[in-house]
Amino acid sequence: MKPSIFRTPDGRNHAITFALVSSLFLLWGFCNGMIDVMDKHFQEELHLTLAQSAWVQFAHYLGYFLMAMPAGWLASKLGYKGGIIAGLLMVAVGGFWFIPATQIATFPAFLLGVCLIASGLTFLETVANPYTTVLGPTKYAATRINLAQSCNGVGWIFGPIAGAAFFYGKDASGQSTGSETLWIPYAAIGVFVLILAVVFAFCKLPDIKSDDEFHLDEVSPADGKPKANRRLALSLVWLNVVVLSVAIGMIVSAIVAIPAVGAKLGMTENQALWYASGLLTALGTVALFFKSSQIKNESIWSQPHFSGATLTQFFYVAAQCGIFAYFINYMTSQIPPVPDAWSTGTFGSWFEIHKNGFLGLSDKGASSLASVGFMCFLAGRIIGAALLKKFPAHKVLAAFAILAGLCSLAVFLKLGWLSAVALFLTYLFMSIMFPTIFSLGIHGLGSRAKNASSFIVMAIMGGAIMPKLMGHIADSSDMSTGFIVPLACFVFVAFYGLVWSKLSQSEGGVAIKLNSGH
Repeated sequence: MKPSIFRTPDGRNHAITFALVSSLFLLWGFCNGMIDVMDKHFQEELHLTLAQSAWVQFAHYLGYFLMAMPAGWLASKLGYKGGIIAGLLMVAVGGFWFIPATQIATFPAFLLGVCLIASGLTFLETVANPYTTVLGPTKYAATRINLAQSCNGVGWIFGPIAGAAFFYGKDASGQSTGSETLWIPYAAIGVFVLILAVVFAFCKLPDIKSDDEFHLDEVSPADGKPKANRRLALSLVWLNVVVLSVAIGMIVSAIVAIPAVGAKLGMTENQALWYASGLLTALGTVALFFKSSQIKNESIWSQPHFSGATLTQFFYVAAQCGIFAYFINYMTSQIPPVPDAWSTGTFGSWFEIHKNGFLGLSDKGASSLASVGFMCFLAGRIIGAALLKKFPAHKVLAAFAILAGLCSLAVFLKLGWLSAVALFLTYLFMSIMFPTIFSLGIHGLGSRAKNASSFIVMAIMGGAIMPKLMGHIADSSDMSTGFIVPLACFVFVAFYGLVWSKLSQSEGGVAIKLNSGH
């Protein structure tokens, strides 16, 4: 039988199922694309600093953090189909909430809608990402998930366009209409996902289990069963404890940021973050010391390639979110002045006179250019999918992370237009990271892949933490200097890619040999 990236060993072809599931990637790409241009809207309308506006990202990724475990549990109980439908219904609730939120017209009301939509997207990502990896041969797993994530890239292209149209619109007198029309694209999302939920309800989705290459599903030890590097595994688990403590510290910080709460406790949000994170890290360290013997070889946490993936995903999403969130700020404040002639013609509305008296990009123009960035992102997904069919996934990941780090360094060094070009190239090199890290992390985990995927999705909380840090740096210095944060994150991603084969004791089950006939 002719090899196919969608044909499972039993001979069934899952191309149609794959196409249907890929529509979910398009959905959350569109939602995420709008989030990234909403930031600047609130900065202008509510007069927020960069660090304050980062609460939009916090609310978004808080939904992922809170719902990742319930989503994994529900997917295990109801299967892939039940998890998808539950996620779609929750996204619908969040989308329709923006209608009353527009009337309430307060920052917390909008943040609630953002959090609700993200909670629904958590179900979809927890289910859809691992599902794409089992819809065909194991060696094509990274290729399939990157193809599906290409649909995510398409959604991300149109998200900023919709955001620019509805968040930065102006009436005949030049006054902003964004606050009155912000609900429209979200209500449209609500209608779309309800229709999609009905489609999935009547479709038959096969519940396929991934290969158990590490024999985690075996109850009793077997001869020849791979033994995990226990010391390394526990070290990575401890680092996950630290990251989890900081994530919970951010939630405490968000509560203390409420003026009445902060005044009563007598502390700032930054103090709350440090105190809570430090205390939780200490408690977690003690708990891990006494409970480490319970992490058996059958546990996913005994597999270093998995626990390393949760950390790596945390840092990757942190870098991605920071770059996406502050793209508009960078383009409107850091690129060199442009000729006056650019303010006329078809794209004249993309430019405006800045406070320094020079002509530069407007918020609307930068939002539209964000779509160009996401086109680079999509191109990277397509290029990456082709490379992953020829080279081991962990090596491709390492190469892309190194190149993304170099691009971030170029932005940090303030090289004028060269830095602006480097920013767009960063989108291209980031493109394959999330799905490839995901695929490498759940490699060979058998039926535990669904549970493992919920932890990797939970690691998305990195997107709530690093933009705050990046915003603080930018507020105290400038936007270019803030890019030191994604640079550090990409270094960690590159390291994981370089050592993955040692962590997993595998040269790459998602790789394709050149003599394989495909």
